Amino acid sequence: MRSKLKCSRCWLPFVSAVSVLLVGFTALAQDRYPTRAIEFIVPFGPGGGADQLARQSGKLLEPMLKVSIPVLNVPGATGATGISKLVGSAPDGHTMAIYIADTHALLATSNPPYTIDDITPVARMISAPSFLFVKQDSPIKNWKDFEKAAKEKPGALRVATVGYGSVDDMTLTFLESKGIKVNQVPYPKPSERYVSVLGDHVEALYEQAGDVASFLKNKQMRPIIVFGDKRSSEFPDVPASKEVGFDIGLPQFRSVVVHGKTDPKVIKALSDAFAKVAATPEYKKFLKEQMAAEDSHMPADAAAKFMRGELETMKKLAKPKGK
Repeated sequence: MRSKLKCSRCWLPFVSAVSVLLVGFTALAQDRYPTRAIEFIVPFGPGGGADQLARQSGKLLEPMLKVSIPVLNVPGATGATGISKLVGSAPDGHTMAIYIADTHALLATSNPPYTIDDITPVARMISAPSFLFVKQDSPIKNWKDFEKAAKEKPGALRVATVGYGSVDDMTLTFLESKGIKVNQVPYPKPSERYVSVLGDHVEALYEQAGDVASFLKNKQMRPIIVFGDKRSSEFPDVPASKEVGFDIGLPQFRSVVVHGKTDPKVIKALSDAFAKVAATPEYKKFLKEQMAAEDSHMPADAAAKFMRGELETMKKLAKPKGK
């Protein structure tokens, strides 16, 4: 008995030393972020603006953080499916997601399985106005034609959108309150949305210009109105919604978010890294191709304040629709 007790005491220094090493190793692992690949969730299908942002910024981010950043498309429910996957992941910064205005609008119009406190932005990377586009040879030549047709036959004009509860939905609902009623047709996959207007399945498409740049360049689509208080420098002949009497213009923003309980040190590391991405010539070229604002980038703190302000605006515009 005495011998066993003596033996147990012999192990005590060893156990203490191992404990100290484990604590030190854990602290070191926490300080050394990232320690493995970072999964980049895109809550929409391939080919759209959110997907392009993830692939472009992820490619620039990899050599900076010295880990791989695989992109994972998780489409569904206007982005809610992908954000739910993020919220269900470990809050260690090794999973992040693209988060756009349409998904943000769900917090004002629907009941998604997460709250604004469940996510934390590390950067806003794109801010761009939205347009209504028609097929190049559409009989609808301009906004006046569209407005006239919508008022003569309420609900007859079909408009492709990303989904109910989105910014697209809120804008069309606002127009309906002003007597311009259209039939919204949701297409979660960007490619289907774009083909819908080219294939005459709808008369118009609600979208950002950069996402359909190739169709605009090839003269397959053309804009008839930009939502906001001023015209786009890219399309100076296209009227702004405010000048034709409709004061609505929720800009489409695309940000990067992580789990809401992520360590502030990790959030700062990602925010600093995305700031470096935004300053690269490659990203500035990408931003121009997207026809987005030059001052699109915001670091983590500014992005968080911006998103909470947008949510308050969206709540004021939203109204129950029973959808």
